[in-house]
Amino acid sequence: MSALAPTLQSFFASYLSTQRGASRHTVSAYRDTFRLLLGYVQERTGVRPSEVDLAMVDAEFVCEFLTMLEEQRGNSTRTRNARLAAIHSLFSHAALRHPEHAELIARVLAIPFKRGQQTVVSYLDDSEVDALLAAPDPSTWSGRRDHLLLLVMVTTGLRVSEVTSLARADVSTDRRFATISCMGKGRKQRVTPINRPTTAALKAWLAENRGDPDDRLFTARGTNRPLSSDAVAQRICLHARAATAVCPSLATKNVTPHVLRHTCAMRMLAAGVGMAAVSLFLGHESLASTRPYVHADLELKQRALDRTAPPKTKPGRYRPPDELIAFLEAL
Repeated sequence: MSALAPTLQSFFASYLSTQRGASRHTVSAYRDTFRLLLGYVQERTGVRPSEVDLAMVDAEFVCEFLTMLEEQRGNSTRTRNARLAAIHSLFSHAALRHPEHAELIARVLAIPFKRGQQTVVSYLDDSEVDALLAAPDPSTWSGRRDHLLLLVMVTTGLRVSEVTSLARADVSTDRRFATISCMGKGRKQRVTPINRPTTAALKAWLAENRGDPDDRLFTARGTNRPLSSDAVAQRICLHARAATAVCPSLATKNVTPHVLRHTCAMRMLAAGVGMAAVSLFLGHESLASTRPYVHADLELKQRALDRTAPPKTKPGRYRPPDELIAFLEAL
């Protein structure tokens, strides 16, 4: 009998923190995975999590767990693969502690990641961005906070976790080179330049809300408590619904914090910024993470098509010469 509990405890207390130096976001994601897995074990077998044996969590059981995530919890393929990555990491650690279970561990580690459909990146166009930024009420404290929050996310492309972690000291409004400094994904320190409108808005916000350098930049009203990622998502959704009255196309889009990050990237590409510079600006690990933005940019594709058109060909897309012809061609 090899209890899972000691292995799981050493995995979090020693392996992740000491050997891998995992970020708190990684630790939180892995924690949630094993809370779900142990809950599923108890539901299926009636065994308490502290009494689960390693041999109970074999490859067949893990596959059933992954299927449950997709079919019952509605998790995406990407989330399913993230859960599997956490399980793989634990079993790689368990291989050193439990050689007697080498065959079971090898079979779990052999479970492949699932290939998912690559969706087109969703982003906002300029009119949608303007409507969203105009939605918060500037006469209220929360409205001014939300406007600045949206402005920072659209112009810097910071992740929601990076924005909520910002302290006052992370903002430099120097006239020559204004920046925001943050600890990004993978514990990478990143300094992001900010444009003049964002700098002016930050100056006004810092002047209105005095505090210590270590105080959070964005807090809940009347407290020193930082906004959570869920709270930011809710505020964005609220203002997106309000902006729909001015810009109806927003009703067709699910406006999330990451959509604002996508919007920043797409605006840079549309301005002619190279993919390598966009990748550096967003703090991507590699250019492969930036490539989906290029695929989503229809204008960029159209410009490429125009360059390869035969001589004396009228640039642009084909348009039917008559409405009836257009109807027939669409059949």
